[in-house]
Amino acid sequence: MVEITDAQIDAALERGKMTLETEPRAATARYDRQLDRVIVDLTNGCTFAFPPQIAQGLESATADQLAEVEILGLGYGLHWEGLDADLSLP
Repeated sequence: MVEITDAQIDAALERGKMTLETEPRAATARYDRQLDRVIVDLTNGCTFAFPPQIAQGLESATADQLAEVEILGLGYGLHWEGLDADLSLP
């Protein structure tokens, strides 16, 4: 069994903290009915939008279903419960 030191644990925690502070992830997500776009605002201030028809699992979703978008975890994914669909935000 490999021994993990307190220093290694501290270093890993620090790397995780730095990642959360610097790596973009979803801050908000919504569906815009007029534009027919899923819009995601990132933690770094950028925004991106995409037509749901190009995303697997969202191709034939209704506007009401698309409006139920949720952010997963720390912002690295989107989820639509009613569609059983998830998208990763790498």
